[in-house]
Amino acid sequence: MSARFDGKVVLITGGAGVIAGATAQAFVDLGATVVLVGRDPEKLAEAATRIHAHDGTVDWVTADVTDSDQVAAMITEIVRRHGGLHIAFNSAGIFGGSAPVADLDEDTWRAVLDTNLTGVFLTMKHEIAHMRGNGGGVIVNMSSNIGAHGRRPGLAAYAASKAAVSVLTQTAARDHIADGIRINAISPGASDTPMSYRPGESQSDRDARIKNAVPARRVSDPAEVAAAVVWLASGDSSFVVGHDLVVDGGATA
Repeated sequence: MSARFDGKVVLITGGAGVIAGATAQAFVDLGATVVLVGRDPEKLAEAATRIHAHDGTVDWVTADVTDSDQVAAMITEIVRRHGGLHIAFNSAGIFGGSAPVADLDEDTWRAVLDTNLTGVFLTMKHEIAHMRGNGGGVIVNMSSNIGAHGRRPGLAAYAASKAAVSVLTQTAARDHIADGIRINAISPGASDTPMSYRPGESQSDRDARIKNAVPARRVSDPAEVAAAVVWLASGDSSFVVGHDLVVDGGATA
C-alpha cells in the first residue's frame, strides 16, 4: 500500500477493543491522529497507552454511540481538539450471547440492535454531517461474516444487526458519494479476540474448532483486519464505494 495519513484525523468507536487497537496502531504508524471513542474512560486511557505513537498521535473521547446527543458532542469535541475529522471506523459492537429465537431475551435483542445497528446509524449521521460540509471523508463500518454472509444457530440478534449494517452501509454509500464521502464496510470472521472464544474454551480448544471450520485453518490476527480497514480508508481504494469486504479466511466463501 502507498497510503499515508499525515494530517488526517481518524475516529475509531469501540476504541478499547482489540481490533480497534490494532487499527489505531496501523493508522498511527502511517502518520494519522487517532481518537479512540467509547463509554469507559479507564479502558480508553489504557487502550491509548498500548498504542505506540510513532509518526502519529493518539487521543480519546468518551461517548455512548446509542445516544445521539453524545455522538454529536463527541464529533464537536474531536473537531475542537484536532481541527477536523477525515476518517471514521465505526467498530463499536456487542455479541449479546447465544440463544434460539424463541428463548432470546427481549432486552438482549434491543441492546444488540441499539449498539450494533443504531450506534452505526447515529455515528454515521453525525460524521457525515461534519464531513459533507468540510471537504468529504471516508467511513468504514464494522459488520461481520455472521449476518449477510453467513448464519449461526443461536445468534439471531447479532446476525440481524450485522446484516442490517451491511445494507445500511451500501445505502449510505449511494446517498453520500456525491457529497465526497466514501463509505464501505468490513466483515471479519473469527479473529484473535475474546469474542472468538465460546464459554469455557481454552485457546487450544478454540484453535482446534476453528481449524475444522475455517478453510484458512486459523483465526485472523487483528492486524490483518486492521490492514483491510486501512486499505478501505486510503486513496488506494478510491473507486471502492458501498463494498462489504469479507475477511474471514474463506469461512463464507
